[in-house]
Amino acid sequence: MKTQATTYFFTFLLFLFSVPLLGQFTISGQVTDHKGEALLGVNVYLEGTYDGATTDLEGKFSFESYETGDQILIAAFIGYHDGTYPVTAKDQEITIKLREKISELNAVVITAGSFNASGGSKQEVLKPLDVVTTAGTTADIPGALNTLPGTQTVGETGRLFVRGGDGRETKTFIDGMLVHNEYGAAAPNTPSRSRFSPFMFKGTNFSTGGYSAEYGQALSSALVLESKDLAENDRTDLSFMTVGTDISTTRTFNKSSVAGKVQYTNLGPYFGLVNQNLEWNKAPEQWDGNFAFRQQTGETGMLKVYTNLSKSDMALVEPDIANPELSNDVQVTNDYAHVNTSYRDLIGEQWGFRTGVSFTKSNDFVAFNQQSRDVDLTGFHGKLAFDYEHSDRVSVLVGAEVIGRDLSQTLIDGESFVQDFNEQISAGFVEAEIFASSSLGFKLGLRGAHSNLNNDAHIGPRLSAAYKTGENSQVSLAYGQFQQAASRQILFGDQGALNEKAEHFIANYQWVRKGQSFRIELYEKQYDQLSRFTSPFDPTSFQFDGNGHARGLDLFWRDNKTFKNTDYWVSYSYLDTERFYRDFPGSFVPNFASTHNFSWVVKTFISDLKSQVGWTYSFASPRTYDDPNDEGFMTGRTPAYHDLSFNWSYLLNSQVIVHAMVNNALGINNIFGYEFADEPDANGVYASRPIRPAAPRFIFLGVFITLSKNKGINQLPNL
Repeated sequence: MKTQATTYFFTFLLFLFSVPLLGQFTISGQVTDHKGEALLGVNVYLEGTYDGATTDLEGKFSFESYETGDQILIAAFIGYHDGTYPVTAKDQEITIKLREKISELNAVVITAGSFNASGGSKQEVLKPLDVVTTAGTTADIPGALNTLPGTQTVGETGRLFVRGGDGRETKTFIDGMLVHNEYGAAAPNTPSRSRFSPFMFKGTNFSTGGYSAEYGQALSSALVLESKDLAENDRTDLSFMTVGTDISTTRTFNKSSVAGKVQYTNLGPYFGLVNQNLEWNKAPEQWDGNFAFRQQTGETGMLKVYTNLSKSDMALVEPDIANPELSNDVQVTNDYAHVNTSYRDLIGEQWGFRTGVSFTKSNDFVAFNQQSRDVDLTGFHGKLAFDYEHSDRVSVLVGAEVIGRDLSQTLIDGESFVQDFNEQISAGFVEAEIFASSSLGFKLGLRGAHSNLNNDAHIGPRLSAAYKTGENSQVSLAYGQFQQAASRQILFGDQGALNEKAEHFIANYQWVRKGQSFRIELYEKQYDQLSRFTSPFDPTSFQFDGNGHARGLDLFWRDNKTFKNTDYWVSYSYLDTERFYRDFPGSFVPNFASTHNFSWVVKTFISDLKSQVGWTYSFASPRTYDDPNDEGFMTGRTPAYHDLSFNWSYLLNSQVIVHAMVNNALGINNIFGYEFADEPDANGVYASRPIRPAAPRFIFLGVFITLSKNKGINQLPNL
């Protein structure tokens, strides 16, 4: 009996201890990435339990569990999406592949054709501060961009000329909205300035080709400026300069801010001290007024309103080319108003939207003796766009816009003659950004547009791809089709003029690490349907079968790491371009294009002197011009262009700065081209004169004062 009881007892104990052993099971396996490479330190566990393990050097794991029934196995690792797998309560071995998350920190960036300069951009090339502290740029955005590859200095206009395209082929957008007539008035063959101050903006995206489907009506380039959000400090700034004065003030409120600026510019006193190549009856004089309002709405919404008003006037005496004893009176005036309103917000976690309206009113009056041209422009742009973030790998942008301009031109030459047109362009765009991995990304876009003038509807693709070749390097490719309405002079004569076309092919390599960046870019641009004519005033001579090409190489190197307190960059561009357009008898190099362009920019802060010193050297190889005294066409060549400019900013105290700058310090006699008389003289020779800068040098002095409770802010970032 005792033996039987003992047997029952041990049987009970065996049953008691075998119950958990019967429920115990082991899960083991390996965790790798999508390439099959082992991942160390991955947490692998059963959901809702403490049962789990961490992978070793080989990505392997193993743990036991007493859970019963169906379970969920989770593998979690920073930088990767969680892996979830259903498992049952039994021994098993599992191979897990985790998919890498795509984030701004590790994703490849599509850069072909694009320079981004926003503050947080990982491919940042120029900050807004760079725009205003680069010697020789006179704090002008196009001037600073002209130190980048793909651009060239065309000193007689001051505009952006990109990769063989003329100044009309680059469009400016503020917060996504098109700016009509973005340059101020200027006398003939003198440079104009951009109407907008660089310190209004927190980011500058400059595309030299292959740009987003969101932007149209630009054959060569898009300059996309993103304005600042809410101001952070109350402040008042005063500036006293050799060319004028200004006062600005900013006030901040709860979730809103307002800022205003009034500027008066008069070059008369300066011209009285510094000899000019031109004889002015009235030196350029201009009033500018700016107003900005920012209002945060809710947690994520932002309303921005910006207004620019300006009025300018100038007059000069221009000697007659054929007979310098005679002179011609030239007068130029401009009245300008631009209002830019935009709003953006999020809709839930995955949707966002942007909308905006811009309105421009401008009048340009140019008189040449008794002849005059009076041009009125009313411009409009409305846009609505939605962003959809499907996942970290796929996002979509879709939108629509209307661009309108109403132009009238009154020509007076004894009699009055009026021309006008009203253009309405409707457009839609869609663009998807797709990441196959953190190393490979694509951007696929389509843009369609219709013009009421020529009743032309077209759809053009915009495609680009980028592949990360290393921790700091990547290659990008881009392709796109672009269209732009014919010039206003052509549309005044023929409103049915065909749109001009361009096709871009771009290959880019970029290497970036902290403090240093390098990029090289090859490009090809094919033009089609360019406007041709025998006379720009004879619509019967208009044809729209012109063509051309621009191809070349851009190089860029920037370094703010090697030398203490010193930032420098070097850019070089090679350009091969010809066009069959306007009144060209065949394909020739246009007179604004230089084959070689080079810039070297240096800035250094000298602590002992409390000064920032900088210089810029710019070079452009000779440009073509047509000399009617030669039998050939475009056979003339200007001298090469050289400019060495300096600037110096001295911090008198924490809120007072003295700034000095001199352009073309060596006084080099740069010549941008030649003008010729309309008729030959008695010997059959066309008289000529060179097109030069208004003065050999431009010298600027200014004192900039900031009044604010925050003693750490001043206008140094504005200089």
